[in-house]
Amino acid sequence: MDLNSAIKISASGMRTQGTRLRVISENVANADSLGSVKGVDPYRRKTIVFENYVNREADAEMVRVAKIGRDDSEFELAYEPFHPLADEEGYVRRPNVNSLIEMMDMREAQRSYEANLSSIEMARSMLQRTVDLLRG
Repeated sequence: MDLNSAIKISASGMRTQGTRLRVISENVANADSLGSVKGVDPYRRKTIVFENYVNREADAEMVRVAKIGRDDSEFELAYEPFHPLADEEGYVRRPNVNSLIEMMDMREAQRSYEANLSSIEMARSMLQRTVDLLRG
């Protein structure tokens, strides 16, 4: 594997982590989004699935987003009998987004992004040193 392939691999990781951060941001932004009318589901948390694939041009295994799905876990029920969206028993369905989990996921994605960026900087530095050595 040459350094250009290493850079391409890290770049694919950065793209993937960027998409992951976007999905997490959507989840955090909609953590309080209820249904628009009574009986409509509130915001449902999005999930992301990665997959490896072989890039024949770079002759390396890369990563990409395979799917952005939905978390089918139950909605949280909050007892708010005077809320306009409350059911007959006084419960309002809240999104299935846990802000703590989203923050932890965001931190992990950020660290992965930074690790890929560090790899690119290291490969770039090695390429620059090689060019400097060849110049004399």
